[in-house]
Amino acid sequence: MATITSVVDATTTTNQGRPGDTVQINGTAMATTTRVNFGSAAVTPTSVTATLVTFVVPSTAACSGQVSISVTSNTGATSNALPFFVIGTPTTTGLSVACVPAATGGAVTLFGTNFLTGTQVVVGAVGNVAVTPTQSAQVTFTAPANPGQVGTVSTQPVTITTAGGSSASGTTLIDYYLAPAVTSTAPTTGTAGESVTINGTGFVGVDTVTFTDSAAATALAVFTPISDTQLVATVPGGLATGAGTITVHTCGGNSNAQAFTIT
Repeated sequence: MATITSVVDATTTTNQGRPGDTVQINGTAMATTTRVNFGSAAVTPTSVTATLVTFVVPSTAACSGQVSISVTSNTGATSNALPFFVIGTPTTTGLSVACVPAATGGAVTLFGTNFLTGTQVVVGAVGNVAVTPTQSAQVTFTAPANPGQVGTVSTQPVTITTAGGSSASGTTLIDYYLAPAVTSTAPTTGTAGESVTINGTGFVGVDTVTFTDSAAATALAVFTPISDTQLVATVPGGLATGAGTITVHTCGGNSNAQAFTIT
């Protein structure tokens, strides 16, 4: 009867591998092997000698986990079994944030499956980040800055590379935002309750418009987006009169502080 002494994945040189890898079964008395038992699946060997049987991990292998490997001869005799660990291909399911500033990047947690053997997270054309996951379903990394960005928003795919391969590109996306810029207001002065048209660039995903008064006190304004270059805000109450500023904030950060006088 055949005896197996070791099971080695030709790609990883360990007893771990993924579907499509060639695996070497070392042992004795294996010349009459007709079948490799890969867990509950029967696999036809690609080569057979008295001391070496090779086969390819089937595409139907479990996504991840341990399976037992043995060989069966033409007389139906089955050898001892040794463990083999299937390394699952990683998948991504989402991110902790939808966007980061293009100027700085930022902390992001990637969620998915089969991350434990991960080596790097790839953020589209922006760059690669080395990672060492400690959990199978998530890993935290710092998305790199995107200093060459031209458009206000740049959408990048996020993937992870592990011993099981790379996750599918396009499944999980992150947006890089340039900071907005305010170029003018009309009018340049106003009192509480009055409308002010704010002109500029990068007014995509605006979340706050802040008025700062002459005493450095701040108040958030109610605003209505008009376009990527214009919005209308209502001067908030409770601020001191005199020279102040207006800033606009998006995921890209704060704009410049545009002069505005509260009357």
